[in-house]
Amino acid sequence: MAAKLFVGNLSFQATEEDLRELFQQSGTVETVRIITDQFTGRPRGFGFVEMATKEEASKAIEMLNGRLFRDRNLVVDEARPQPQRGGVGGGPRSDRGARPGGAPGGGGGWR
Repeated sequence: MAAKLFVGNLSFQATEEDLRELFQQSGTVETVRIITDQFTGRPRGFGFVEMATKEEASKAIEMLNGRLFRDRNLVVDEARPQPQRGGVGGGPRSDRGARPGGAPGGGGGWR
């Protein structure tokens, strides 16, 4: 069963191929993803690597956490699920401008 790892303190020059080569020392790498800013496209300094097994993931943590890579000490740990957050705009729509009690002719707008 695959295991996902968080990789932090990445150099902004690191590539997904760099990470793949580095983590292959610990076992089979399933996927690599460096997270980028959605507006600028620039790397945000962290990413995720998915190893084929939990044993290989543990080995990668042991070998690579704190290791100097492109002039930065890597932070490698088990990825944790992101907590659920309330979405933007997911609540009920505003009834501002509507008439009380849902009377006909409500709905606001320009008058």
